[in-house]
Amino acid sequence: MPGSKALLSVEGLSKSFPGVRALHDVHLEAHAGEIQALMGENGAGKSTLIKLLTGVYSPDAGALRLDGTSIRPTSPRHAESLGISAVHQEISLIPHLSIADNIMLGRQPRRFGLIDQRAVRAKARQALARLSLDLDVSRSVASLSTALQQMVAIARALAVDARLLILDEPTSSLDEAETQRLFDVMRRLKAQGLAVLFVTHFLDQVYAVSDTITVLRNGCLVGQYASSALPRLSLVQAMLGVELGDEDKPARGGPAGDGEDASAAEPVLAARGLERQGVVGPIDLALRPGEVVGLAGLLGSGRSETARMLFGIEPADRGELTVDRRGIDMKTPRRAIRAGLAYCPEDRKVEGIVPNLSVRENLVLALQASRGALRVLPRSEQDRLVQHYIKALSIKTPSPETPVKLLSGGNQQKVLLARWMAMQPRVMLLDEPTRGVDIGAKLEIEALVRSLGEKGVATLLISSELEEIARNCSRVVVLRDRKQQGELAGASVTPSSIIQAIAQHKEAPRDAREDR
Repeated sequence: MPGSKALLSVEGLSKSFPGVRALHDVHLEAHAGEIQALMGENGAGKSTLIKLLTGVYSPDAGALRLDGTSIRPTSPRHAESLGISAVHQEISLIPHLSIADNIMLGRQPRRFGLIDQRAVRAKARQALARLSLDLDVSRSVASLSTALQQMVAIARALAVDARLLILDEPTSSLDEAETQRLFDVMRRLKAQGLAVLFVTHFLDQVYAVSDTITVLRNGCLVGQYASSALPRLSLVQAMLGVELGDEDKPARGGPAGDGEDASAAEPVLAARGLERQGVVGPIDLALRPGEVVGLAGLLGSGRSETARMLFGIEPADRGELTVDRRGIDMKTPRRAIRAGLAYCPEDRKVEGIVPNLSVRENLVLALQASRGALRVLPRSEQDRLVQHYIKALSIKTPSPETPVKLLSGGNQQKVLLARWMAMQPRVMLLDEPTRGVDIGAKLEIEALVRSLGEKGVATLLISSELEEIARNCSRVVVLRDRKQQGELAGASVTPSSIIQAIAQHKEAPRDAREDR
């Protein structure tokens, strides 16, 4: 807000952890009566900034000023006493307590040394009234919908006379109607003079409700912009750090030009209108033998959710999924594996490797599980498989019996790939297979992905690195805000065209703001 005094000023804020510079010399302002969107991909520094503002972390350098007064929050409660409240993505309410008890928990008014329940209920109603909500405050939180629980969490944040309200991914579990209701509340709070810091990954939501946009990338401030002056394409470029240019063409000799040849083959896997309501979809997708298809989009666009839906971890509740033209009901990963699907998750340390097991035990895990507990894979066959894949994938390990947690990230990723290759799958679902590995390992893993295609395996490759998608994929399905945005093929698979597809706004008619 040009010319107005900032409610919050962040001046040169920096924070580092061992081996990681999370935030570096960040400057920004937030104004009363303003909704400011905070945007950035994974590792941008959003969470670190929020934790500094709410006293979870102490800054290494820099200063915070609230209404011109220097502050240094030492805990979330201290931050609340200063007027800074946060509502996090995971709703932190106590389900079996009442609405009133949740709103006033830890700050209940007392009378003669005892909690004054009448005053607790009255203050809870006052907090809800700011949101134009009329609820029975004696109801348990567990009886409320997710959207109403989110509203109660906001009412709790406001019950301490907050002046700056931080909403961290508040719409991640809400449907469109619930999201619009939340936006109405945000606009009402803005009219009451609050500053709202809105963290989200959804482009449409940013332009629907925010006045300004702050973009972070790799721990640094890219810029603060008026929403009305920042085109969607420019926002995507700022978040990804990619400039459009004539030089970005598919890698020579890569599969990006093979889309027309591959399109003649029957799909191994086909999804039509596949959807998990409120999570992602509908998705139309075809994977053909030997084809590497990319799944691209910003963080929060639904990439991982799509892979998990295809693999039966979070099954679809609508649409059709076929493998070799036969309808398949992927209700569990076991069914997906039987149908010839394999899945390498994004977080290999949490969902992939079993850290205390050896390389051998991790590698044969899926194959042994498919045989059942009574048909143990002979040790001689285990040793043969492990030696084959250690050599074929150049897995660097002192021994097959080395605990997999002692390997580098790239070699852990190769062990996961080998685990599924031993199953001889028809379809590979790879979610960020090169994240967190060094350049050499990244090139080796990309070569493995291409070699899967040469063996006839259909691969779905999810990556936040658009150059990686362009190098390796013949087609790219683009997602935005949990929905399919479009598809690119052949020579049009370039970082520039992917960015333009992500930023493209299809709704019609469009208002002046969205015609930018």
